[in-house]
Amino acid sequence: MSEFKVIEVKQSVMENNDRKAEELRKELKANKTFLLNLMSSPGSGKTTTLRRTIEALKDELRIGVMEADIDSDVDAATIEKTGVKVIQLHTGGMCHLDAHMTRQGLENLGTEDVDLAILENIGNLVCPAEFDTGAVKNAMILSVPEGHDKPLKYPLMFTICDVLLINKIDVMEVFDFDLEKCKEYVWRLNPNMKVIPICAKTGEGVQEWADWLREQTLNWIR
Repeated sequence: MSEFKVIEVKQSVMENNDRKAEELRKELKANKTFLLNLMSSPGSGKTTTLRRTIEALKDELRIGVMEADIDSDVDAATIEKTGVKVIQLHTGGMCHLDAHMTRQGLENLGTEDVDLAILENIGNLVCPAEFDTGAVKNAMILSVPEGHDKPLKYPLMFTICDVLLINKIDVMEVFDFDLEKCKEYVWRLNPNMKVIPICAKTGEGVQEWADWLREQTLNWIR
């Protein structure tokens, strides 16, 4: 039989990214900037939730936003109207951001006057979960129309996140969404996950989310 070297490419890539992510976190701590990685499926309400979050915190924290998309600048244009710093990141077809891409975004955003930097990741429940961006905390949004069984279908995403926002709770009855069953599935995967039901459209539950994010940010930058 022929002898040849077998290289586990994915493992090598992941290890290199994890190292860069940890280096980035150390720099963020030294610079007193908290980085949140916000993830979800397309259409879950990330940008609307982000606008509500900014409204709740912009008078207390200096906020900067990085909008990541395969193409277009629709979300960045929307966030710009809130008055916070914002840049658009185009991934050139890639379905996720890694630590190196995040670093590039932060360098262009400028963190010298930013307490809270928010990365709105690509709309996807698979690829973004596999790559550590260097964020201090990971948050995800699950919208009610997606169904309460999503934790069973995309377990990694729910495992790596620190907080879950269940959005569009105003239509739970219409979509027969079982909130308690969803929590059960989530906590089976991640007992430490904080779950906050919200409606970004009406603002319901957003204050609890803003309070959590404020506390996390202040604890990091002090």
